[in-house]
Amino acid sequence: MALTVRQQTSYWGIGTLVLIVALWVLGDVILPFITGMAIAYFLDPIADRLEAMGLSRIASTAIITVVVVVIGVLLMILLVPLLVEQLIALIKAVPSYYESLQNILTKRFPSILEEGSSLQRALQSFGETFQGQSGKVANALLASAFSILDAVIFIVVAPVVAFYMLLDWDRMVAVVDGWLPRDHLETLRGLARDIDKVLAGFVRGQLTVCTILGAFYAIALMAVGLQFGLIVGLIAGLFTFIPYIGSVIGGLLSIGLALFQFWDTPEWIVVVAVIFVVGQMVEGNILTPKLVGSSVGLHPVWLMFALSAFGSLMGFTGLLVAVPVAACLGVFLRFGIGQYLGGKLYKGAPKPKAKPKPRKTKRT
Repeated sequence: MALTVRQQTSYWGIGTLVLIVALWVLGDVILPFITGMAIAYFLDPIADRLEAMGLSRIASTAIITVVVVVIGVLLMILLVPLLVEQLIALIKAVPSYYESLQNILTKRFPSILEEGSSLQRALQSFGETFQGQSGKVANALLASAFSILDAVIFIVVAPVVAFYMLLDWDRMVAVVDGWLPRDHLETLRGLARDIDKVLAGFVRGQLTVCTILGAFYAIALMAVGLQFGLIVGLIAGLFTFIPYIGSVIGGLLSIGLALFQFWDTPEWIVVVAVIFVVGQMVEGNILTPKLVGSSVGLHPVWLMFALSAFGSLMGFTGLLVAVPVAACLGVFLRFGIGQYLGGKLYKGAPKPKAKPKPRKTKRT
């Protein structure tokens, strides 16, 4: 017996609710598995291309895994120690930056920092607090980072999950396709294609843009001699995932550091600002149009809301699933609006056609 529309809606709603509750309850426990699935999804097109070149799925997966592991190990060996060192140095340098800021304000605007003024008290309170807590902040940041990643389990489990998911990806897609209700097969396939298009266009493309811009900012800032240029570049590249936010945060942070470091040579401050202007121009005119496209349908405000909501609910795991869920909801919303615009609720019931009046015959 075929299910009614109300019954089908109830079953789909219950399934979605169970999935959301499971994600919320399990939280960081499923972090390595979600990470592995995400890695497999991103690498599946490469495996498909290798298969098209004549390699088997096992050989394609093995080659991709070896290359990714080698790149990951090299990045960890080269970048992680330097990144941790600069992070600790930046936290320790904040009090000296505070003193420099106070001296600059005192010289340029002596009336602002008069003894007993509200701004002077606020700066003094901030400096005393941060000086007393800087060591604890550094240790807390490092401890929280390692606790979130759960380093050993994450590093071991995520690549293994990614390997097996990538190996069986096409088979899993075929199995899931076989589970779809036959009455709505083409509709669900169309929604799946739209979701894949959005994810492929935005997530894969935006991650590529983040990587390119992060490397550019880090190398360029370190080349001009800006202290903590690596951290600033990586932060700017990471936040580029949210359109316009990365360049603003990275630009403000780098220019702020340049003001302290290059106060006596203002031309270098201009160079730092130019680096971010060039990066923004390249991103807006070349990288984003070519790699992301303009039809993915994810508004920056909707993306920021999804990251904030899922991050607060499920921590780092929520940040990982926020963009895919936002993409899916966006596709479903557009589909629902399309159904509404084509339905009777929007167009109204068709008006009955008026019956033609019978013709009068003339009497002879």
